[in-house]
Amino acid sequence: MKKISIAVACLSAFAAASAHAQSSVTLYGLVDAGIAYTNNVGGSGRVALASGNISGSRFGLKGAEDLGGGLKAIFLLENGFSVNNGQLGQNSRMFGRQAYVGLSSNAFGTLTMGRQYDDVVDFVSPLSATAGTFGDSGFAHPYDNDNLQHSVRFNNSVKYTSLNYGGFKFGGMYAFSNSTEFAVSRAYSAAASYTYGPLTAAAGYLQTNGSGSKTGTAFTNTAGAVDQAEVKGSLTSDVQRTAAAGINYAFGPAVVGFVYSHSQYQGTSAFGLSNGSVRFDNYEVNGMYNFTPAFKAGLSYTYTDGHLNGATAYGADPKWNQVNAIARYSLSKRTEVYAEAMYQHATGNKNVANMYNSGGASSTGNQVMGAVGMLTRF
Repeated sequence: MKKISIAVACLSAFAAASAHAQSSVTLYGLVDAGIAYTNNVGGSGRVALASGNISGSRFGLKGAEDLGGGLKAIFLLENGFSVNNGQLGQNSRMFGRQAYVGLSSNAFGTLTMGRQYDDVVDFVSPLSATAGTFGDSGFAHPYDNDNLQHSVRFNNSVKYTSLNYGGFKFGGMYAFSNSTEFAVSRAYSAAASYTYGPLTAAAGYLQTNGSGSKTGTAFTNTAGAVDQAEVKGSLTSDVQRTAAAGINYAFGPAVVGFVYSHSQYQGTSAFGLSNGSVRFDNYEVNGMYNFTPAFKAGLSYTYTDGHLNGATAYGADPKWNQVNAIARYSLSKRTEVYAEAMYQHATGNKNVANMYNSGGASSTGNQVMGAVGMLTRF
């Protein structure tokens, strides 16, 4: 009897230890493909099979290990790829979308380290039409100048995200240059959000140092926070600053929102400048209506006011008006079909329409794009 009691106690201790050290690893992903038409790319129409019309195709691994006392070790490795040809995305990285490891605490929040999104993307982008639940990549603001469409991720980053305190959350990120030039090719951001019933509001700030050519000298740090090959060439700069804020309100089956962002590119050659600066002010209104649990449709409009400093030959300041529409129908919890349409009108001397993900710049100030496709998650 005594031996049986000892055996039972040992088994109980083993079971408790196993429960204490519970861990999980999940394989997940999303595949998005469709047919896209653009009326004017360099003067000609374009029809193409497109990967990631509204959500970038990806697969990833995420996991957690219970360390006890409300503390978990977590990790995420997420790959981006083109479903058209199977090629890796994000400048051919194995885990180019995200790659991080960290700790999550029920009492103190989450701390992660690796390649990650900035806090403006985490907090403000979900209120915009650039959100993955809305229109995502096709609805980006011109050149994704405010990075709400997360075309730039940040290497060498340490990020903290708080718990939810009665609807209030906040976070901060710092991405190291990983060089002796501490302030070159680094980035930092901070943001916060508040949710009260149907109302959600958020605001954030992002600064990036060194996504282009340093005045008088080319940046040589290829291991910094920003990979220059990932940044759109026309919008590289010595310093980029972005401040953004948004608000959403849900009533019944509808959600309406407004997002404002202000971006500055200092020390840039964009728009024919020579070490000049460019400013963008983006004003976006959006709305989504859920007609049924399976079918929803949305509209958004963005006015972008550009301003050039140091321009000698380019001419008038550029402006953009863009209207977007999307309809999404869920065939199941994992699979949906969609149709979207975008129109952009650009003004200003030498400025042409060039919608994000359209295949290239128009030869005029107008560009129209439409796409139909499907996506499935696993």
